[in-house]
Amino acid sequence: MVTKAISRRAWATVSEADEAARGLPRRPAAQAVASSPALIPDDAEARFVHRLRQRDEQAFNELVLAFEERIFRLVWRMVGRRDEAEDMTQEVFVQVFKAIDQFRGDSKLGTWVYRIAVNLCKNRAKYHSRRHRDGHYDLEGSEARATHERAEGLTSGETSRPDHLVLGYQVEQIVQMCLRDMDPDFREVLVLRDVECLSYEEIGAITGLPEGTVKSRLHRARATLQAAVESSLGETIR
Repeated sequence: MVTKAISRRAWATVSEADEAARGLPRRPAAQAVASSPALIPDDAEARFVHRLRQRDEQAFNELVLAFEERIFRLVWRMVGRRDEAEDMTQEVFVQVFKAIDQFRGDSKLGTWVYRIAVNLCKNRAKYHSRRHRDGHYDLEGSEARATHERAEGLTSGETSRPDHLVLGYQVEQIVQMCLRDMDPDFREVLVLRDVECLSYEEIGAITGLPEGTVKSRLHRARATLQAAVESSLGETIR
């Protein structure tokens, strides 16, 4: 799938550059775009959730340590702006803290955290859509400026192939802008499957959708993204 290759190449570049900027250790290439909400072993999760419900500060610190990077990358891919993604990542953990007593345990804790993040992103997308229609929010301009600034930083940084990274950012900008205009219901399954590499079962648990609906939305999302990218590039992707 060409569309999947475009998405993964762009987002792998973004993730690598973000980790470097934040002083995070570089992950092995095989882990660059792969994620899974199942980060806590089954036999330990119940005890861990109990600690969270007891408002154990160390437990919350451990939760943030386990999920912060993945949630940040997910949110950034969904909203397209780093500064906003950083604020929203903090908000995800605030909501987890407030709602932990509502966690029923019928899914993995990580799946529940992902669900909170995805719902927050969808609500924010609706908010931006309203402001964009009213002319109050220059999302396209801010994305272009942020991408240009990141590219300039890369060319002056310590990297052996800045040309490759800058090219990746150009692709990333096109993909992100196309994702921005996509229906949020399509965008979420596309990001969760083709970028986060989650299984259909995990996506269904996060979104509350039947597996068949996940697959059909993913098919339509890929086709929509490919058509949008082709239109932006002015050429057909084969």
